[in-house]
Amino acid sequence: MTTRILPAVGDPDAARAVATLLGQLPAAEPAAPVPDSTTLLDTLARLAAESIDELPEVVLVHERIGPQPALELIRDVALRFPAVGVVLISSDTGPGLFSAAMDSGARGLAGLPLAYEELAARVQAAAQWSVGVRRHLGRGPDTPTGPGGRVVTVTGAKGGVGATFTAVQFALAAAASGRRTALVDLDLQAGDVGSYLDVQFRRSIADLAGIQDISPRVLQDAVYEDRTGLALLLAPADGERGEEVDERAARHVIAALRGRYELVVIDCGTQVTGANAAAVESADVAVLVTTPDVVAVRAAKRMVRMWERLQVRKAEDTALVVNRWTRHTEIQPALIGKITKTRATRTPVPAAFKELQAVVDAGRVQDLDNRSTVKQALWTLAGELGLLATPDDPAAPTPPGAALAVRGTGPVARLRRGREG
Repeated sequence: MTTRILPAVGDPDAARAVATLLGQLPAAEPAAPVPDSTTLLDTLARLAAESIDELPEVVLVHERIGPQPALELIRDVALRFPAVGVVLISSDTGPGLFSAAMDSGARGLAGLPLAYEELAARVQAAAQWSVGVRRHLGRGPDTPTGPGGRVVTVTGAKGGVGATFTAVQFALAAAASGRRTALVDLDLQAGDVGSYLDVQFRRSIADLAGIQDISPRVLQDAVYEDRTGLALLLAPADGERGEEVDERAARHVIAALRGRYELVVIDCGTQVTGANAAAVESADVAVLVTTPDVVAVRAAKRMVRMWERLQVRKAEDTALVVNRWTRHTEIQPALIGKITKTRATRTPVPAAFKELQAVVDAGRVQDLDNRSTVKQALWTLAGELGLLATPDDPAAPTPPGAALAVRGTGPVARLRRGREG
């Protein structure tokens, strides 16, 4: 059996050494090393979208991979792609790191400098484990590649462009289509998801920040089950508590939500913090909302460039939503897409605030009339982005307002420490 191996090594010299040694392993098919955590996750996601059989049996993670720390990257790979065996390469082979690597989901630890016999043994053991898992899961395109659902983040280019309203409507559309959906407010100091839905709850995401192992029971206590069918994880009422939710806490919370809900919609606000940047980096779909004016478009370009510099998200992997659009707008969505180098969605959201004023003033945007052109556009966008349950799913109920034209189609990683070598 041929063992496909994907190394994740940031340092060029170390990458050449790993590639040379892998090339000597019998029945091994090593791929070209990927330089960072973002590229690794993107590569695995692309392969998994084709079939579980396209995934490599073994992934090697170097201790100095960046921008995401090695152990957190291993945890992400283990959660999202459980049929892949991960081996950590580290100069520290002590029992402490070994235990931490196993807890994160690694299948082995190889010491530096690499020795042929040790590397061969670790790769073989991880490959055998991977084959066994795939045999247990079964094969085929419908085989799940993770323990739960997809994550979509919604970020505003600047304040006031409608990111929170967009996130809420995406979540409502997904829930109405039959998907078990969580809506998370990660705008930690100025979150308004609760205000938009007329919800007050004593718990928030800050209550999960200090918990290392978020069990289903703990998560359930922090989540508010709304009448709309949404599970709400709100921002803290006291904005200063937002500092408790750092990058690590955000990753743990998102991983726990992935395992419980089919879709997790995250309102990331307009500020770049370690927490919301971690969410954007790990998201399956990252949405950037802007309005078609010069100030907002410049802000969108600034946000995309910052994400790229910090290796959070590539511009071409970002979906651009243009809000408050009219046919007479001078800056059209296609032009904004070219300026920001993002993927502009096909459906712009019309400028029709009169339709929204009553529900926004009342703080109950879930009551927006189905005839609203804004609602129709946003729910259509949810379908365009693949957030809705597919029509041929027998378990999916007919959503309220089925007459809506909804198409059922398909971190700052190192803000303080800088990029890791």
